[in-house]
Amino acid sequence: MLPVLMFPQFDPVLLRVGPFAIHWYAIAYIASLLIGWRVVRRLVTLPPLVAKPEQVDDFLTWATLGVVLGGRLGYVFFYQPLNFLTHPWQIVEVWQGGMSFHGGMLGVGVAIYFYCRRQQIPILGFADRIATIAPLGLGLGRVANFINGELWGRPAPAWLPWAMIFPTGGPIPRHPSQLYEALLEGVLLLTIMALFARRPGVRNRFGLLTGIFLIGYGMARITAECFREPDAFLGFFPFGTTMGQLLSIPMLFAGLGLVLYARRRPARAA
Repeated sequence: MLPVLMFPQFDPVLLRVGPFAIHWYAIAYIASLLIGWRVVRRLVTLPPLVAKPEQVDDFLTWATLGVVLGGRLGYVFFYQPLNFLTHPWQIVEVWQGGMSFHGGMLGVGVAIYFYCRRQQIPILGFADRIATIAPLGLGLGRVANFINGELWGRPAPAWLPWAMIFPTGGPIPRHPSQLYEALLEGVLLLTIMALFARRPGVRNRFGLLTGIFLIGYGMARITAECFREPDAFLGFFPFGTTMGQLLSIPMLFAGLGLVLYARRRPARAA
């Protein structure tokens, strides 16, 4: 029998100062927003220009609110609506955990729409630049999930050398699905987006990069969900699907629609 890896027992708290604690999950959010801000400042200046770097500075606040509010409300409405309906005060208890990427994406999408309308910035062109760097936040978030020992995978076969026993997952060796997602949604998708964003012909067609991101994330999430244990309070849906997969299917169609729309529209002049 192959030896089974034990979860490394990371401390989910990076730093404690009196009653205050800084969690790795918060660091992942902060790092992704700050790094993404700096990269997008550069991306918007590449031809064709879509915004000024100063406008990206202003959007950072909007993006933060979109991620936090959208992520939390998405979790409330997509995953546990009845629980929060009976305990509405728990909606603001974000420190207890519970964020949804799909909700965060919608929140950022709403922020992009209203900010661009206010600043008279091309919405899809600006969204393309944000979408290019979005996988960074996804990857860091999944690493934080692993450090927290949460959202672990389904039972793994005995021959899998990296099968791992998680403290809250019982004595069964499981897939470290958080790391699968970090590689698929983070490393792989970020590489793909960077390669496409380097091409002027892609940047010139507003909406194309956003569509590629939506398709890429949808495929990555649907694949990773095949190894991830569904939330106990939800379980499986018909045909063995999960909530993450069901929420990702509309993203695939939206991404495909954006790609077709962008390719049929005339390219923007540099």
